[in-house]
Formats: sequence, C-alpha cells, structure tokens
Amino acid sequence: MSERPLDHRSFRHWGGFVLSGGTAAVVDAAITTALIAFAGLDPFTARLLAILVAMVAAWLMHRRITFNVATPPSWREFLRFAAVAWSANALNYVIYAAILLTRPATPPILALIVSTAVTTFFSYAGFRLGVFRQPPPPV
Repeated sequence: MSERPLDHRSFRHWGGFVLSGGTAAVVDAAITTALIAFAGLDPFTARLLAILVAMVAAWLMHRRITFNVATPPSWREFLRFAAVAWSANALNYVIYAAILLTRPATPPILALIVSTAVTTFFSYAGFRLGVFRQPPPPV
C-alpha cells in the first residue's frame, strides 16, 4: 500500500479556509467583546456591528488565501460574497440569539463559538460554489 504525496494546493486551500475563517471569527469575537465591555452595547447590537467588520476581513482573506483569486477584487464578487456571508451570518445570529435567549446564563462568547462552529460548513459551500467558483482541490 503506497501513500499519496502531500498535495500542497489542497493544504493551502483547507489551511487557508481555517486561517481566514478563524481570523474572521477572532475579529468578530474581539469586536463583540470590546463593544459589550467598553461601549456598553448589549450583546445583540454588539454582535451585529462585529459581523460587519469580520465579513470584510473574511472576504479579503478568503479571496486571496483560501481560493487564491489572482484577479483584482470587484464589487460583483463582493456582493456575491456578502450575500453568502449575510445568509451564513443570519443563521449564525439566529443560533447565537437562540442560545442566549433559551439559556440566559450562557456567556456571549460561548454562544458565539457554538453558532460559528455550526455555520462553518454552510459558509464554505456558499463561498466555493457561489462566490469563488473553481474546481475542488485534489484530495
């Protein structure tokens, strides 16, 4: 039985997805936490504002790192990305709010982590199939 050699394109793709998504999640969490702690916003409003900033960071990183898009960014691409990201974030926000409303003692950061984990697969499919259309990396 022979092992297949490591395909660096596949590693870059999946590693890029994790890095880009993880960075966006950290931006989201940091801004949500800061707006609650320092601006006195409620966790629902804080999260909506944080999602806006995290979405732009995610678009720029996914287009360059995950999907290796060589063409310059365009409004059309950003609008496709925004449609997928807002759909994913709407689902994410519903899960986040449901957790906080059904279990009020839950720390907002824990609700954010759970909701983000659940919507990761939805996001990837939308970005790969709807925004950055390309064949999948070799497995």
